[in-house]
Order: sequence, then C-alpha cells, then structure tokens
Amino acid sequence: MKTGTLRLTRTTQKPLPAFPPGAPDLVQQSFGASGEVYCSRKTEGIGCLNALYSSRSRMSNSQKAAIAQYLSTGEHDPLFSDWPGAHLAARGRQGAFELRDALVSSVISRTPYATARQELRGMDLAPFARKKLEPMVRGLFSRREQQAVLDVLAHSVVFLTPAIIEDVLNQSRYLKTAWILSNIYLASCGSERLSDDAPDLVGLSEDTTCYVSMDYFKPNGQFDDFVVHEAAHILHNCKRRTIGLPEIGGRERLLDIEFGKRETFAYACEGYSRIRELGRSVAAYRELFLKLENGPTPPDDRVIAREYLDVLSLAVAARNGWKQILQNCQPSDGRHASLKIRPG
Repeated sequence: MKTGTLRLTRTTQKPLPAFPPGAPDLVQQSFGASGEVYCSRKTEGIGCLNALYSSRSRMSNSQKAAIAQYLSTGEHDPLFSDWPGAHLAARGRQGAFELRDALVSSVISRTPYATARQELRGMDLAPFARKKLEPMVRGLFSRREQQAVLDVLAHSVVFLTPAIIEDVLNQSRYLKTAWILSNIYLASCGSERLSDDAPDLVGLSEDTTCYVSMDYFKPNGQFDDFVVHEAAHILHNCKRRTIGLPEIGGRERLLDIEFGKRETFAYACEGYSRIRELGRSVAAYRELFLKLENGPTPPDDRVIAREYLDVLSLAVAARNGWKQILQNCQPSDGRHASLKIRPG
C-alpha cells in the first residue's frame, strides 16, 4: 500500500472572498483563527507583484532566515513579525507572498527538465475521475443526491504535473499545504525534497480538491488507488450545502464518519474499489480479499489493521459493500451500528 496520505482539515477555514470586478489587487488574503494565511493569486500580472514585493537583495537577515525556515520545515511565524506593515494583514500579505514566491522558485529550480507521465498527456481528467469514482458514489448516496456528488468529485482530481505545479502552489489556500504539495511533486519527479522530514505522501485532499502525485501511474500495490482514497476524504469533509444539497437530520457533511475512523473509511473505500475493479464475481471478490488480508496493512498509525480488515470483510460479503463500509465507520453514538472488532 502507499507510504501514507494526509488530509488537512481546519474547522476554522473561511471561504475565499471573490475578486471584485476591476479590483487592482492581485493577491487576496484571509486569516484563520490560528493565524494561518491562505492565498489565491491571479497569474496575470505576477511580474508587477514581483517588482513590487520581491527584493531579496534588500531583505534583512531575519527575513532570509524566515524563508529558510519555511523552505526546510513548512512552518512560519503566524504573525509575520519579520515583515513590514502597519498591521497583521499588511505583514501577512507581504510575508506570505515572499514565502510562497521562494517556494515556487525552489521547486522550479529543482525540476528544470521535469515532464508529465505519458498517461497524463492529453488526458481529460473529468471523465477519468467520474468513471473511477462513480461506483463509490452510487453505492453511498441516494439516487437524488448521486449526480450532485459525482459532479463535484469528477472535477476534484488534480494531478501534480510540471504544467500546473506553479499555479497549484500559488493558488493553494494554505502555506503549509503548498509546502506539502511541493514535496509530493518533487518526489514524483525524482528530485530531492525540501526536507528529509517532509511527509512521504502520494496524495492530499483539502476542501473539495484531491491532489494526486504522478506516481499514481507507476506500478503500485494491487489494492492501491490514491484517487479513491483522497475522494473518500472529501465525502466526510465537504459540507452538503457547499454543493447545493440540504442538510438532513442535522447532518452537515456529505457523510457522517466518526473522526477516529476517517482513515479507516478512506482505506476501506480504496481497497473495496480495487476488489470490485479486479473481480467479476462474488467468489472472485472473496479470493481477492483473502489476498489483501495476507498482504501489507495500511501504513498509518491512525488505522487499526484488524478493524480495517473486518470492515472490508463485511463489505465483500454484503450486497452493497459501500453501505456496509459506511455503516461501520459512522459515529457509534446510538444512531448507527458499531463494528465489533474480532481479536487479532
């Protein structure tokens, strides 16, 4: 199985404000309760911003140290104390721009000859994602909700390729997200990562976007599917009203998944998806599950291996395995059945 995945979740996230018509500002900023800056930058006119903000030769030693710290760790001072400005928003604007600009420059300089994998050249991602994720959506949602969910997921997948990496890093909401995505991309290009301590990941989901490494198309484990894994995280992270669905019974998210079982849910969806893709009969599903059971378990300390295998075992035996996975990963607060783990 893959070396790991990470989903960044911040309950304090705010929607990005839209650029007003004719607005001269090329950078829009917001601050979460934690002080984290998220930024969406228009690509048009970046040269003007570089002329306005980037003056590396005139940076103070503390500013250079702040950039070095960010590049090596992904961390930064949430108050942007090293940057000039009359208030936090002003300091955040300049500091965030400089950190992000240094990150993009570092990534581009490490991958001057990077190319996209052959499988991605000319690929229309929406049909690819729709076909890949449709069985999961059909199995987990009612008919009246399936189309809305599938439309969102079909446009959620972003492969980190040389053609778009600069835009992705400039437009990613959080500075930490940009740093993590940089390392995912560098690893897929066979380049040195920014830090040996960077998470060894192949995918990351945030809001309604699944960022996926180009390594997706390399030979991986038989039961690995990073796209399904990250899309499964969107289902418990995305609010229903975000995609035009009403809340039902007080349920705010698309799916109600117990917090401690979110990774189990994603891995189970991933494994079950592969079993259904590879098998053509119930007998074949069972045989494939036995093969999965005797192989490596998810390399994630948030997943209890025995629980993960039990969830999959019940899914394979059920008429609707997707609903079985959902049932066993929902909150055990009396509203839903709770899986009893067999002794390992």
